[in-house]
Amino acid sequence: MSDDKKVKIIKPPDTLSKKVTKGGPGAVDFAAIERAEAVIADMSESYLDWVLEDLNKLDLAQNELKEHLDQPSKYINKVFQISHDMKGQGGSFGYDLMTILGNDLCSFLEDKETASDIDIEIIDLYIATMHNVISNRMVGDGGFEGKKVLDGLAAVVEKVGIQSES
Repeated sequence: MSDDKKVKIIKPPDTLSKKVTKGGPGAVDFAAIERAEAVIADMSESYLDWVLEDLNKLDLAQNELKEHLDQPSKYINKVFQISHDMKGQGGSFGYDLMTILGNDLCSFLEDKETASDIDIEIIDLYIATMHNVISNRMVGDGGFEGKKVLDGLAAVVEKVGIQSES
């Protein structure tokens, strides 16, 4: 700092506001956003049908994995892809827990080439928890019950993971 104690205020140019379109082409269309939100709300009722179908696919993929533990990579990827799709849809339709569970399952599977018995148990647990969330219609984050579900799942996964390392 200089000794003359004068403060110089530098005012940056306001170039961003000049780039934002107000009306016309390229502008934010709030009516279009409202229409899109209405379409998503209308589709929400169909989500339960879609997610049940996805859960059935997930169950089948998990059963295939169990049958092919000698060459699991293809089947691990199949479980991953289905749970990834479910992760993407959950939050869009008000089932944030499904997004969280799908994300956690994807993270668990992401770099796996093989599946131990404990891995199979953990995958089964995630799938059973997803079934539970949907059958109990645990919308949003599930509130207190949702927190209990996630905390319980995390504790079991941690315990099983520790046991597999011993």
